[in-house]
Amino acid sequence: MKIVTSLSFPGTCREAFEFYAGVLGGEITAAMPYSDGPPDMPVPDRIKDWLMHCWLQVGDQALMGSDMHPDWAPDMNKPKDGFDVTLHFNDVNEARRIFEGLSEGGEIRMPFAESFWSPGFGGFTDKFGVPWMVNTNPEMPA
Repeated sequence: MKIVTSLSFPGTCREAFEFYAGVLGGEITAAMPYSDGPPDMPVPDRIKDWLMHCWLQVGDQALMGSDMHPDWAPDMNKPKDGFDVTLHFNDVNEARRIFEGLSEGGEIRMPFAESFWSPGFGGFTDKFGVPWMVNTNPEMPA
């Protein structure tokens, strides 16, 4: 089994995933717009270029995403609460680099710093409204 986090966006999935791919060094392996759906699926013109499905591969890990039609997710623009996409690193310098890259333009909730459990930890909400935590655990298996 593989557990993959799926993120929803209000029309910014492509931009977000291109940003994540650049910072994380990953590859977008799928980006299907609503206009590529089945011919009998009604798609309003304003969302035809939004992504129905997006897959970002980063090593053996992945993120999935999509843009949510406003009728299906009327609260999409409200702040996300109750979860974080969490990244764990062996190397504090790599963790800091990723923290700084992904948090650019976002809101830092906890600056990246040493904590009682980690030589480097921080939390933020990125410029797309997605909450993240970056943690360093040098004892973690590679």
